This record gives sequence, C-alpha cells and structure tokens, in this order.
Amino acid sequence: MKLLDFSSNMFVVAFFLYCAAFILFAVALMGRRWSNRDPEAHMKKWGGIAFLGSSLGLIFHLIFFVTRWIGGEHIPVSNMYEFMSFLSMMVMVAFTVVYLIYRKTLLGLFAVPITIIIMAYAAVFPQEVQPLIPSLQSYWLKIHVTLAAAGESFFAIGFAAGFMYLIRTVDFKSKEKKAKKQQRWVEVIFFSIILVISFIATVFIFRSAGYESVFTQTKVTGQVGAQTTITEKVSYKLPPIVGPYHSKIESYEPFLGMSKPLFNAPSWMNGVNAGRKFNTIIWSVLTGLILYGILRLIVRKPLGRAASPLMDGIDADDLDEISYRAIAIGFPIFTLGALIFAMIWAQIAWGIFWSWDPKEVWALICWLFYSAYLHLRLSRGWQGSNSAWLAVIGFLVVMFTLVGVNLVIAGLHSYAGVE
Repeated sequence: MKLLDFSSNMFVVAFFLYCAAFILFAVALMGRRWSNRDPEAHMKKWGGIAFLGSSLGLIFHLIFFVTRWIGGEHIPVSNMYEFMSFLSMMVMVAFTVVYLIYRKTLLGLFAVPITIIIMAYAAVFPQEVQPLIPSLQSYWLKIHVTLAAAGESFFAIGFAAGFMYLIRTVDFKSKEKKAKKQQRWVEVIFFSIILVISFIATVFIFRSAGYESVFTQTKVTGQVGAQTTITEKVSYKLPPIVGPYHSKIESYEPFLGMSKPLFNAPSWMNGVNAGRKFNTIIWSVLTGLILYGILRLIVRKPLGRAASPLMDGIDADDLDEISYRAIAIGFPIFTLGALIFAMIWAQIAWGIFWSWDPKEVWALICWLFYSAYLHLRLSRGWQGSNSAWLAVIGFLVVMFTLVGVNLVIAGLHSYAGVE
C-alpha cells in the first residue's frame, strides 16, 4: 500500500511538472514576440528549459507507472484511470520523440496541454487498484493496450501540429464565405476542448464539496409468471438536472433551489446509469458554454483569431510535415496494437476474432480514417489545409472511441468504463 501511495504522489508531481513546462513554453513563445534583443535566442533558451521540465515530468510519470505496476502486481492499463494515465504518458513520449527530431518549441505549447487534460480526466475515475477480471489475465493485455495507446499518442501529436497549422493559415480577417466557414470550425474545435476541460473542472469541484444525491430504480425482468423485480441504486456526484427514468429519490442534496430533478431521462434511456450520464453531458455543455463565454469576454474576439498571432513567424510547412510524420509513425503501431493483436487476444479470450463489439467497430473506424488520410496524402497530394483538417478530425474520432464508447455504449469492453 505504501508503494501505491508513493506511486500516486509521483503522478501528482508529474502533473505539476507538466503544468510548469507548459508555462515555460508559453514564456518562450511570448518572449520571442516581446524580446527586443534576440527573439530567437530567447525562445531557444526558454524552450530548452521548458523541454527539460517536461522531460523531468516524464521521468516522474514513468516512476508512477512502474511503481503502480509493482504495487498492483499487473500492468496498470486495466481500467479508465490506468489507461488514460498511460495514454497521457505515451503522449509525452511521442512529443519528446518528435521534439528531438524537429526542435519546434511551439509544439510544446499545444502538445503538453493534451497530456495535462488527459491526466486530469484520468483523475476523475476511481484510483484504487482492482484485480484483473479473467479476460484481462493475459500477456496480450500488455501488448494490445500498450501498442494501441502508443499509436494514439502519435495521433495526438499529429492533432496538435495540425491544429497549429490551421490557426497559422486560416485567414481570420477575411469575410469570404470559405474563410468564414474555416473560422467557425476552428472555433468548434476550441469549444470541444473547452467542453472536456469544463467537465473535468465541474466533477472536481462537486467532488471536493462532497456532493451526492441517490436514486433508486425498480424494473421487472423475465416473462409473465416468472418475473423478477430488481431494485438498483445510482449515485449522482453532480446536481441532478435530469434524474433516471422511472426512479424514486432516496436522498437529494439541494442545489440553487432545486429540490428535485428538472425532468427525468426519457424511456429509451431506461438504464440505471443512463440518466446520470445524460446529466453529466448536460453539465459539461452548460459549464462549457459559461467558460467559453468568459474567455470570449476576456479576449473580446473569437478564440481562433486571438490565438492566430501566436503563430506569426512559424513555418506552416514545418507544422504540416510534423503532423504527417507523427501520424505516419503512429499508424503502423496502432494497426498492430488496436487491430491485429486485439483480434488475436479476442480469439483467445472470447473464442472469436471479431464480434462487432462497439469498441472493435470504432477502433476499425479509426484505422479506416487514418488509412484514408495516408492514402489521400500520398496518392492524391492532400497536403496543407486538407491534411490538417483530417489530422484534427481523426483525433476527435480517437477520443470518442476512448471516451464515448467506453462510458456510453455497452459492450464487451464496458469493464474499462466502470466507475
């Protein structure tokens, strides 16, 4: 237990070192714009310090991973907390590799926050070490999950570079129809990122406050004459704007004058956790809109236009190349881990190579998407803006596969999303 406590402390240290590195990357960038002497030398100096900070964070992150593995007696990738923690570590590994190749300081300003957000998202889930269920007691767990996460981490770097390319090249001053459309979609990407941040912040705020409301849901199963009544409880950690379908309040902690949910989940959401998940989505959207509105009031312009000056002087072709190379590295790794080795493990664990489980289907969708990306890039000459949009959309598909499928859609992989 002491080793696991030490491991958790290493996770926290790594998180704060990444936060410090992000600030230092920002200092390097801002200094380049404001320095009157030698802007490039300033950015190189502070960029090097920032990279040193991120590398130190990665070392502590690796210590967390190894000590949790030893303390838990199995590789820590078996639930959402462990997998997202591992994924965030692999994103930093991918960033380190790409940074050492291209030496682009600005990449840290976009890649490191991805790690920070994923780590914060991981901390939302229960952190206790759980015994492996029978289907996970295999060495294929190490091979399949680690390679899949490694591939996805390079996709994350491709996303970061692609998004930077769009901010660099979209004309935010133009009033033309095509430019206005691109501006709106860049803003949608910013808002999507803010939604994730808002969800994490909201969960932490109410969890720290100790908020909890409990509902009971009764349902009848079986055929006439042999029916069974099942009563299940569901605990809300966020104030229930929406309650479970056909449920009763066991305990309700009032919030802003609400003494009961404003409405219950519809009948097609007839599941003990469906209402809670729907409630979480509503809270994420509400807080996301509030945070987005606050940011817009602060900068007094769309976020894409506000971020655009940060890209001045950055070679767009370099960003395009980084995005492509990162995805090109990640694709074969993802192919091995998420598809080939996954199918071998499925045959061993469940006796079938492919079962059309939702997670399998979305992993295949991810693979097909990035296959199309590489085909269009290499055979059709889709470079620049077209390639960047595909890199951004592709990673959004990856995140839905990791988050949406795990937490919303039931299937053989549902164990990964149990809270």
